[in-house]
Amino acid sequence: MLLLAFDTATPAVTAALYDGRRVLAESTVVDARRHGELLMPAVDRVLTEAGASIGEVTGIVVGTGPGPYTGLRVGLVTAAAFGDALGVPVHGICTLDGIAYAAGQAGVDGPFVVATDARRKEVYWARYDSPRERVTEPAVDRPDEIAQTVAGLPAVGAGAALYPAVFADVRAPEHQSAAALAALAALRLAEGVRFAPPLPMYLRRPDAQVPAGYKAVLPK
Repeated sequence: MLLLAFDTATPAVTAALYDGRRVLAESTVVDARRHGELLMPAVDRVLTEAGASIGEVTGIVVGTGPGPYTGLRVGLVTAAAFGDALGVPVHGICTLDGIAYAAGQAGVDGPFVVATDARRKEVYWARYDSPRERVTEPAVDRPDEIAQTVAGLPAVGAGAALYPAVFADVRAPEHQSAAALAALAALRLAEGVRFAPPLPMYLRRPDAQVPAGYKAVLPK
């Protein structure tokens, strides 16, 4: 097994190579505006550091969000391209699940909340009973709208850190880790768990919209 994992659903552009037992290499750069520029160099770095070639990869693991439209699609399109070119399976995992699993590796048990920044003064979030057990569907809300639901619970993720009045007990990690995402995928593969399709989880319409009321140009 040699899994190439990456996620671009959050400002952390993260990639890792995992051999089924340990992380061979990981690269993470936090930049909310350069997902397209940073992902492929990150993949090249982890392959070079691990002394592996792309042809040795046996599976792709990709974070499916939720996340903003532009960043999220970079990872998913890249995963689909790799899967097609290499003839290997592409495994989709909810980005919040990856952060929750990383929280477990950092010592967070449960129950707790994962929250990432959704912009527009909102967060993408879900509640977990343990690092591997999500008990609510991912959602996007304003923090004050969920204050009673998350009250008293530890919280992880950059979204939680932005709103300390709502998420009073913020713990590590702040950002997604492709290494944790790959390790979680390896566990699910060993257990025969079915993966979500590698499709984007947007939860809301993209910011970019087709302009309404534009002037049509007709041939003379």
